[in-house]
Amino acid sequence: MMTEKDFSLRLAQLREKMGVSARDMSLSMGQNPGYINNIENGKSMPSLAGILYICDFLKIEPKDFFDIDTPAPSKANELYAIAKTLSDEQLEHLIAIAGGLKK
Repeated sequence: MMTEKDFSLRLAQLREKMGVSARDMSLSMGQNPGYINNIENGKSMPSLAGILYICDFLKIEPKDFFDIDTPAPSKANELYAIAKTLSDEQLEHLIAIAGGLKK
């Protein structure tokens, strides 16, 4: 289960991976400049609609936001989309490459 602190840390992690400041993210979402900063600092929590807007901005699904075992969900989703189009043989190669990278 994700705590409020976990939520704040996850948001900061994903935002930083995108290379965007908290202020720029807030403004891009049509919020006040301190919106994301307040969430990341634990001063406030977004509504359900806010969570959906955050996920939309991050280009991920809500399930990906809450999957803390996946550090880069947008990249994982991109790889999965490519993998779905590959043949069995190509998938075997991809699995071997991924296994080698994991070491």
